[in-house]
Amino acid sequence: MTTVQSATAAAAQNIAATQDLLADTQERFLTLLITQLQNQDPLNPMDNDQITSQVAQLSTVTGINQLNQTLLALSGQLDVSQSMQAASLIGKEILVPGTRIAVGTGEQGTQVTHFGMELLSHAADVKVNIMDNAGKVVRTLELKDYAAGVHSIEWDGTDAVGATVPDGRYSVQVTASDIHEAPVSVGALTSGRVSSVASSTNGVTLDLGLAGSFLLADVRKIM
Repeated sequence: MTTVQSATAAAAQNIAATQDLLADTQERFLTLLITQLQNQDPLNPMDNDQITSQVAQLSTVTGINQLNQTLLALSGQLDVSQSMQAASLIGKEILVPGTRIAVGTGEQGTQVTHFGMELLSHAADVKVNIMDNAGKVVRTLELKDYAAGVHSIEWDGTDAVGATVPDGRYSVQVTASDIHEAPVSVGALTSGRVSSVASSTNGVTLDLGLAGSFLLADVRKIM
């Protein structure tokens, strides 16, 4: 069963369960009310206010249940929509929060996985330190004048003296400041190719292979 089919089935089950609960509640209330009327004290019968009050309570419960049913239906539609959106990402490369990048040698020479940053406000200066597995800085990129938002960063896989770095895994550290040299909030982004999607208790998750699993809400950019 696909992720979309699973989400649709779950939504239908939730709505059916709510409808069953509502019908059961109404049936139990009517049974109780009829029993009370049949067994009331003839010398002290239930007055109209008591009956009206109990009917009003049923209406309140019914209204709440109907509201819950509507919310469940909307939630189910949202789950289906998210699942369809996530399924369309299979095979595509995306940027998500993370610091890992990789360097490898292929048919087209040295290749570096895409990475980037997410700025919460304008930055006059951005500094990107690229480090090897030992934590040693192999290259520093000095960037200027970036608007708030998501940005891709290019690195050719060379160190500070222009030599190609060895194949392997690296990490990035990004810092930023404004025109007054005050820190600007910034987060590093790593890339991965979506190989599959799945439903979880936290929502729809995307499998990016070695990069790990991320929620649909973690996607910052589709490459």
